[in-house]
Amino acid sequence: MSSKMATLSFIALMFNMQHSPIRVRYAPSPTGFLHIGGARSALFNFLFAKHHHGTFIVRIEDTDVERNVVGGEISQINDLIWLGIIPDESPLQPNVKYSPYRQMERLVTYQKYAQQLIDQGYAYPCYCSEKELEQSREEQMQRGIVAPQYNRRCLHLTPEQKATFVKEGIQPTIRLKLQDHHQIKFNDMVRGDIVFNNDDIGDWVLVKSNGIPTYNFAVVIDDHLMDITHVLRGEEHLSNTPKQIQLYEYFKWSIPQFGHMTLIINENGKKLSKRDQNILQFISQYREQGYLPEAITNFILLLGWTPLENREIFTLQEAINVFDETRLSSSPSMFDVKKLTWINSTYIKAMSLETYLTFIEPYFIKSAWVVNLSSEQRQSLALLFKEQLTYGQEIVSLIDQTLSEQTLLEEGVQVLKEASATLVIQAVIKKLEAMSTLNSQYVKTMFKEVQVETGFKGKALFAPIRVQLIGSLHGPELASVLPILGKEEVLKRLRKARV
Repeated sequence: MSSKMATLSFIALMFNMQHSPIRVRYAPSPTGFLHIGGARSALFNFLFAKHHHGTFIVRIEDTDVERNVVGGEISQINDLIWLGIIPDESPLQPNVKYSPYRQMERLVTYQKYAQQLIDQGYAYPCYCSEKELEQSREEQMQRGIVAPQYNRRCLHLTPEQKATFVKEGIQPTIRLKLQDHHQIKFNDMVRGDIVFNNDDIGDWVLVKSNGIPTYNFAVVIDDHLMDITHVLRGEEHLSNTPKQIQLYEYFKWSIPQFGHMTLIINENGKKLSKRDQNILQFISQYREQGYLPEAITNFILLLGWTPLENREIFTLQEAINVFDETRLSSSPSMFDVKKLTWINSTYIKAMSLETYLTFIEPYFIKSAWVVNLSSEQRQSLALLFKEQLTYGQEIVSLIDQTLSEQTLLEEGVQVLKEASATLVIQAVIKKLEAMSTLNSQYVKTMFKEVQVETGFKGKALFAPIRVQLIGSLHGPELASVLPILGKEEVLKRLRKARV
């Protein structure tokens, strides 16, 4: 975008915001669950509205009846609320002025406006069968037409021909008659000035033969009647915009300000696809794994938006305060899982003790090691991982890696071959056999005594014990691990050493 175009875009945006209360919407289809891309669209609309003291709306576009899934609508709304992206209006919290918020409950309204377009000569019934349409597409492609269009056969039907189709019981679709050679121009909030030509689009279907409106028709009616001022959505909708603007022009309605956010791509530079099994893409999946809502929202914020200041951690309120729509990127945004886990771990580290223990409990209790521990031991075990945990469910594997006997790697074998290993392990066994209570303080005292007796310290003192107990040179402090394992388990493992 040139600097001149960017300036014009900003001026137009400011003019719109000064003259109309901001009303934006996120309008998902209940054909599945909340996807990362959908969550980003919802978040950016929410931040834009809240930054400018506007209204954020969730509207359900449920006209794809065959693909709708049970629970799809409520799960998406619940996940948005969990993320903190709380709508001001929705099917659960309607404003009577704009209700209803589901498209299938607005069919009479769409029929009314479709008939208006027919009466004004802007639309017409089409009786072509799918077979005829496919044949026309094939003929056009054979002639070298890359993007076949409807041939307008039904635009020129006589009243008698129409009557014949009606008599035969054929239910027509309704098509929009586009203005020939007409250019559709608009200034995109993200991409600047954009121009389309109707000659590249062709007359498209407003209402299907079953009476259900298509997306591009219903969305314009809904946005107008709900006083939507700005439409901020994904790049995949860019080609829909000229179709929708043509409708606004025919109805002589004010056209909202459009903005199309960049694509989200994977690490290979490919568009993020729901079929990509290498990346978890639904909010419910991250929720189940123990990612924090504030961390996910923070991560999504940085997918296509760049803050003015050099920082990456933002609370939702901070994001509202600093959100600047002119800093939306026009370049693809990479979904970086490592960055998401880093952000999540940052939020976990910042938790208070009480908050952390509450957060970790549902995952923590899934570990078999927890069952027989006292409340004090459970707390000690949970705290062992607070600084390294990246998501809640991970604590189960971390506990297992820390407390279970692991297969010795070569570096561990070499540690146990050292002459010092035998002396240290024997000394620790002797100390443990003589003690009655095993707690963190005793373990620290014990190692100090073994250090004095054997003359070994540092790695020579601690590495043989750690390797023999858990098979690794790395892990939490032994003063914390030994009391959790318990005296008998520690002795059993140390006695297995070939010393």
